[in-house]
Amino acid sequence: MTEKTRVFKYYDLLASIFIVVLVISNLVGQKICDIGGYPVSGAQLLFPITYIFGDIFTEVYGYGGSRRIIWIGFLANALMAGLGNLIVALPAAPGWKNQEAFAIVFHQVPRLVVASLIAYWCGEFANSFTLAKMKLITKGRYLWTRTVGSTVVGQAVDTVILSFIAFSGQIPMAELLQLMAAAYVFKVVYEVIATPVTYAIVGFLKRTEGIDTFDYKTRFTPFATEI
Repeated sequence: MTEKTRVFKYYDLLASIFIVVLVISNLVGQKICDIGGYPVSGAQLLFPITYIFGDIFTEVYGYGGSRRIIWIGFLANALMAGLGNLIVALPAAPGWKNQEAFAIVFHQVPRLVVASLIAYWCGEFANSFTLAKMKLITKGRYLWTRTVGSTVVGQAVDTVILSFIAFSGQIPMAELLQLMAAAYVFKVVYEVIATPVTYAIVGFLKRTEGIDTFDYKTRFTPFATEI
C-alpha cells in the first residue's frame, strides 16, 4: 500500500480541529482583548494557530497533505461568510431583539471577506511551500528553522495582502504600515513561543503514524489533485 492510499489515524482529527479554529478565528475577530495593556483582536490570538497546524501537516504528511487541508479551509471560510451574511440579511422575527448583536458577529463586509480569503490562501500555501523546500535543504534536521522560517514567509504574505486589500485608502499609509508591522511581529513571535509544542506534536505523529514525508517528487502547485 502506498503512502497516498494509506489511512492515517490522526489526519482527519487534526483537519477537523484546524477547520474549527480557522472558522472561529474569523467569528471572534471583532472582539478586542486587553493582553498586558495591548489591544489584540480575537483573530490575532487564534489565527496563528492555523499556521502551526500548517507546519505540522506539511512536516508530517507533506505538501500534498497540507494542500488538501488549505483548500478545505478556504471553502469552509467562504461558506461561513456567505451563509452568515445570508442569515443576517433575512428579516428578524418581531419578538427577537438581538439582530444588531447577531449582525456584529456574523456580518462581514464583502471587502474584508475577499481580503481574508485571498490572504489566507496565499499565506498558507507560501507557508507550506517554504517548509517543504526547507525540509529538503536541511535533510529533515533543525525543525525549528522550518517552522519559524515558513512562518516568517507565510505571515508576511498574509499580513501584507490582508492589510492592503482591506484597509488601503481607508487609513493613512503610515498608520497602515504600523498596523502591518505590529501584526506581523506578533504572529512570528507567537510561532517562536509555540515551537516546543510543535516539536512535541510532530514527534508524536511521526512515531504513531509511521510517516515522515519528504517532497522530493511533489508538484508544488496549489492546483494539483494528488495527495
